[in-house]
Amino acid sequence: MPAPRRLIVNADDFGQTAGINRGIIEAHEHGIVTSASLMVRWPAAAAAAAYARGRPGFSLGLHVDLGEWTYRAGKWVALYEVVACDDRAATATEIARQLAAFRRLAGRDPTHLDSHQHVHREEPVCSILQELAGNLRVPLRHFAARVRYCGDFYGQSGKGEPLPEAIRAERLIELIQQLPAGFTELGCHPGDGSDVDSMYRSERAGEVKTLCDSHVRKALAAEGVDRCSFHEVAASVLT
Repeated sequence: MPAPRRLIVNADDFGQTAGINRGIIEAHEHGIVTSASLMVRWPAAAAAAAYARGRPGFSLGLHVDLGEWTYRAGKWVALYEVVACDDRAATATEIARQLAAFRRLAGRDPTHLDSHQHVHREEPVCSILQELAGNLRVPLRHFAARVRYCGDFYGQSGKGEPLPEAIRAERLIELIQQLPAGFTELGCHPGDGSDVDSMYRSERAGEVKTLCDSHVRKALAAEGVDRCSFHEVAASVLT
């Protein structure tokens, strides 16, 4: 009998704005989103955490936020920077502060760790978050042996060029059909982007539409893919 295929659909940027919160909640209640990653520094974070607290099956991770960059005129330009990511001491202090804020807002530890614009793939953020993930005994995106990460459901290229075909229902169904055995985290960014200053705005509403598309649900059923959250990853370690 083949090993089961289990899909975590995780929405990044939860708590950044009210519009993003609305999109994530819609994609959870009417679509296939099962999990989210919380940005604790933003005014809408308290509302996002309150929503998750009332839904124990909805896993909530920490989306470490050290800055955001956009590609303009052939180079990356900072929209904002929280700390210099090459300053190990300042980065470690900020990550600890954000973890404390998460615990205060959510009332518990995060079920998983990741970072805004994947800054933890580089040092020193990488080793800081790997150590933290080990201490918390939770998966860190890109570095968790038990959870494969798929970032292909994204409506832009690496330099911000539009890729609308990448977030259509047909493409998401293809990704579902190609899932390997075991746990896969599918990253997504649903929301109403009208209230966020970001290089990824108009695409968010398109993601909501696709994540709520009935054909996507039918594809999951036809492929025998189980939707789950990071809670099931933790439970599988204990069994």
